[in-house]
Amino acid sequence: MSNLSTSDDILACARSLIVAGGYNGFSYADIADVVGIRKASIHHHFPSKVDLVRRLVARYREEAQAGMANLELQISNPLEQLRFYVGYWEACIADASAPFCVCALLASQLPVLPEEVGLEVRAHFRSVSKWLTSVLERGARQGQLQLTSTPRAEAEAFMATVHGAMLTARAYGDPKIFAVVTGPLLERLAPGTIPDLK
Repeated sequence: MSNLSTSDDILACARSLIVAGGYNGFSYADIADVVGIRKASIHHHFPSKVDLVRRLVARYREEAQAGMANLELQISNPLEQLRFYVGYWEACIADASAPFCVCALLASQLPVLPEEVGLEVRAHFRSVSKWLTSVLERGARQGQLQLTSTPRAEAEAFMATVHGAMLTARAYGDPKIFAVVTGPLLERLAPGTIPDLK
């Protein structure tokens, strides 16, 4: 096993453990059991849990930024970009591949997180908000989206609704609830363009 793949395996395991139980819900012993390595090997890659989770969130943020940049290249229509973003999370929740945004979950734990991790979590929120603001600004300019507030305020509300829908789906144990919550959001922004929910 190469160093890179071991590091990736550790990060992937930590990510799933955080989604399942939060920052304090796992230890290096848990990762060692799942990945099949010694705790000392984890410490070799990530000297402390703070190092591990800070790197995990930084990587998560990089992946999200790359995903948003790719979405900009693939789809130019602002409404379709928003639909794709919501659809991405809907699919992740439905197939349980990523049932919760790691940063949204960690944001709920900010008061007890190490500052280095908190900085990365806040940076992720700022990055998503900036992208959503630009999408909403374009959509309003093109007459596709009807905003009832500033693009920035709408972006924050959009992000909060998506994260809240994740939480609601988790609380009810029902992935379909995500679309029940997010459907009206898209309908409000683009009346008459969203098909009725089944």
